Amino acid sequence: MGASRGAAAGLVGFLNNASTNGVREALRSLNLESLAGRPIEEVFAGLADYICPDGGSIDEGIARDAFVETIADLAEAGITDIDGLTPDQIQTVFELYATHAIEARICNDIGTKLITMPSDPRTAARVEGQLRDFIQRGVSDALNSANVNIQSLAPEAVMGFVTDVYQSAFEILQTMGEGEAAK
Repeated sequence: MGASRGAAAGLVGFLNNASTNGVREALRSLNLESLAGRPIEEVFAGLADYICPDGGSIDEGIARDAFVETIADLAEAGITDIDGLTPDQIQTVFELYATHAIEARICNDIGTKLITMPSDPRTAARVEGQLRDFIQRGVSDALNSANVNIQSLAPEAVMGFVTDVYQSAFEILQTMGEGEAAK
């Protein structure tokens, strides 16, 4: 999940920069100043091309798909003003992205037959919803156990933090999965 971790680090880095220096300055540093003052969805859509460019490997496609899914979830998560992001909202954006990235990786594994799904579409949809909730809980638990204020991280520490959260989330998901399988 290298591309997804890199994209997550880029996203957290941008959000921290925007929180510290203002959105206009953060966008200017990426040569995206024309997006300043635009709705959050447009800003994130422009960031998608910078953080996870189109094309490339399957892993890069997974990162981009997760980023697009995150954009779609912003309003539902109550995140509508990029100029006023709170630390909790920055964590929520990261959590949404990590959840979508892990889910997309698992769905890719389903597509390559490493994991099988039920053939009944309704059952498969129910399993997919349960899987998303399961992944989100694992990511949330990993973030909470990290006990780190994302905004306080130095830019060079962001990638290490993202890697640690991904590893912890996968360990939590594995433990939860083994618990479910034992029932």
